[in-house]
Amino acid sequence: MDDNSYIRFDWFMKHMLRDKSNFEILEGFISVLLGEDVKIEEILESEGNQESDDDKFNRVDIKAKNSKGHIIIVEVQLTRQLYYLQRILYGTCKAITEHINIGDKYDQVKKVYSISLLYCEYGQGDDYVYHGETRFKGIHTGTDLLVNTKEEGVIVPHLPKEVFPEYYLVRVNSYDKIPDSPLDEWMTYLKTGKVKENTRVPGLRQVKEKLRLMSMSVEERRAYDRHMDNIMVQNDVLDTAREEGREEGLAEGRTQGLAEGRTQGLAEGRAEGLAEGRAEGRAEGRAEGLAEAKLKMAENMIKLRLSDEIIAQATGLNIEEIRRLKK
Repeated sequence: MDDNSYIRFDWFMKHMLRDKSNFEILEGFISVLLGEDVKIEEILESEGNQESDDDKFNRVDIKAKNSKGHIIIVEVQLTRQLYYLQRILYGTCKAITEHINIGDKYDQVKKVYSISLLYCEYGQGDDYVYHGETRFKGIHTGTDLLVNTKEEGVIVPHLPKEVFPEYYLVRVNSYDKIPDSPLDEWMTYLKTGKVKENTRVPGLRQVKEKLRLMSMSVEERRAYDRHMDNIMVQNDVLDTAREEGREEGLAEGRTQGLAEGRTQGLAEGRAEGLAEGRAEGRAEGRAEGLAEAKLKMAENMIKLRLSDEIIAQATGLNIEEIRRLKK
């Protein structure tokens, strides 16, 4: 066993973070990502945490409160979800409303940071970390709006981004470089489970002390291995279903598109008609091929007895269409 291999971050968050002595690992990661010193006061309960690995398409969801009273949501997403942006928006809104009581003044609204560690292909871009915040800019001048608020009897100007939630999307699988910064060292660990021997990065020093695979008991290692096997199986299931559906759909689309194009072109009897017919046929063929690909993917996932919700997320079909396929 590689002595420089460490427990994956999602397993740590799910099974080990309740121990306050491990807070400093998560504090280190958040501090490096946000560029400020973060001290976690408590881990807040969240319905997203699932204690069983029987649900192979799971995610990890941790809510923390730092020393400033800000709410920090850290999610590990293992599979692609069609409406992921909408879900993290819902999560931040829920966190805000959960932590203000009816009758409280609005100055009790908490700043929320939403951090998503994506171990799946999500979006297109040339970076591995994306940051989003709410800003109000003049449409003519381009300047930021300052809003006055009262704090401890003093009027203080604030930028809206100091109040509104901020979002970080960390595309773990897109990271592919030699680490040359603290964030890069964290990305290397998140993706490979490796930590530089002489690291001085906050949180990673504690990873080396507490998350070494070799320090696991036999029972813990078996549970961890099952977890890793589940992740590999779920990724293989989705990749296989998508590839099979895509190949079959493309093949049928090309055949049908060429046939329809030739038929229409010959009927018109002109070169221009042939070209137009082929183009239109290919377009229609591709559309039908894509639909067939989705159905094929859904059929493969039904055979694996996956839930209707997971199949809908992976294929874009609605629940009624999936249930009709099962009949």
